[in-house]
Amino acid sequence: MSTAPTSLERVDYADRGTPLTGWLARPEGTPRSAIVVFPTIVNVTEPIERRARMLADAGFVALIADFYGEPVASFDAAGPLSKALTADPDHFRARLIAAATALRDHPAAAGLPLAAIGYCMGGQSAIELARAGEDLAFVASFHGTFRTRRKASADALHKPRLLICHGDADPLAPREDVIALWEELSAAGYSWHFHAYSGVKHGFTDPGSDARGLDAIAYDASADRQSWAALMSLADEVFGA
Repeated sequence: MSTAPTSLERVDYADRGTPLTGWLARPEGTPRSAIVVFPTIVNVTEPIERRARMLADAGFVALIADFYGEPVASFDAAGPLSKALTADPDHFRARLIAAATALRDHPAAAGLPLAAIGYCMGGQSAIELARAGEDLAFVASFHGTFRTRRKASADALHKPRLLICHGDADPLAPREDVIALWEELSAAGYSWHFHAYSGVKHGFTDPGSDARGLDAIAYDASADRQSWAALMSLADEVFGA
């Protein structure tokens, strides 16, 4: 299921001895900032590669992160890998921070402010980096999940802004989780925007979602467009148009 993008630059990095492989997209002109892209549970795929290229087209250096350091054969195979990664919040956060550090240290991102975005498990990851107090201008989650083993703290060293784009019919992030996230972030003093799309399910940014035959997952063209527009609007506000 995981693929090696042919149109992006390979970036080798590591997390506490685990070799990892990122994939970098560069803009043609002077970059506006740098953005870590956290992929879905199956790691890098063509839709995630496309998002990195879209970010580069919009003027950003974009690095697709690597969750596992090994190929993912299928969605079924990804489940145990994801469970092992996320079971310990310190382990999970260290893996995410390694990706942010790899981009921050890359010559293409030298001196640039950083942000992070993510899809599905990657959305959960972006929110987790904000909870961890990572030094990011903002994070954005697209059909991510919201439960955590360690909530955001008012004492966080940094408090990135959050943009959360969510399908209101997503059974993986039900309304009780939504309300819990709002209350958590507000109690910790974070600045957040929450965009909810009625009748929209999990995976709404991926045109291939409908082919998976899962009731919880469906593509929604309007939510896809509107959520990307929200990201670009926030990036313009934070980094300048």
